[in-house]
Amino acid sequence: MESGNQIFSPVFVLLGIFNHSPTHTFLFILVLGIFMVAFMGNSTMVLLIYLDTQLHTPMYFLLSQLSLMDLMLICTIVPKMAFNYLSGRNSISLASCGTQIFFYVSLLGAECFLLAAMAYDRYVAICHPLWYPILKNQKLCVLLVVASWILGSLDSIFVLAAALSFSYYSSLEIHHFFCDIAGLLPLSCTDTSAFERLLFICCVVMLILPVSVIIMSYSHVLQAELLMGSGESQRKAFTTCSSHLSVVGLYYRAAMFMYMRPASTHTAEQDVTVSAFTPFSPPC
Repeated sequence: MESGNQIFSPVFVLLGIFNHSPTHTFLFILVLGIFMVAFMGNSTMVLLIYLDTQLHTPMYFLLSQLSLMDLMLICTIVPKMAFNYLSGRNSISLASCGTQIFFYVSLLGAECFLLAAMAYDRYVAICHPLWYPILKNQKLCVLLVVASWILGSLDSIFVLAAALSFSYYSSLEIHHFFCDIAGLLPLSCTDTSAFERLLFICCVVMLILPVSVIIMSYSHVLQAELLMGSGESQRKAFTTCSSHLSVVGLYYRAAMFMYMRPASTHTAEQDVTVSAFTPFSPPC
């Protein structure tokens, strides 16, 4: 169906991130290598925690879920990117594009809430160790994980429904290596300002609220560390939390940069550069 210069087409063209120059070929091989390391690392983490009964604790259960989300996230993006590069076919159907958007947004959102749950877990373990078995029982952990998955999925359904309801110009080239809402909005010939405002509100809920929980949790953890009389106890608590904090900082900065700015301020180069590193964030 076509009207003027508008067209509805089930096919988009991903311009990708690499060309076939020697430098980009090396970078492509490097990305595949990182993908394989991340794939094997996350798979091993999930399998070991599942098989070793000594690791069936709240902390490791949450960690296994984070590894599972990371595993699904890289598998949503990298295989399609590699296929496009090796085959020279950069087209992606509307269904495949919608599938990528759904899984990418839902997994990002679920990880946001799961990282907050992990911060709360560390707060209880360090600040209230005697209460830990009561406050962090198996049912509560399962509830937190299920809530993270549900909230992430609800956010992605909203984003996907809005993105696929827009009309697009005849040029359907996406300046990205996978389908993302930030890459689709510039192609729309529909006024997306209302959607951008709603997207910002969703980002406040999905990003700012978990960040607030993380900041409050680790503020109490730092206070508890300062009151610890033993230097060994302080080092142990710091080691436990430092890896989590580093991943949280990298992850949330990238997500806020991508989704909490107006579409008019986005550039394709910035979005591609930032999103290229987000899926490979290691588990805490």
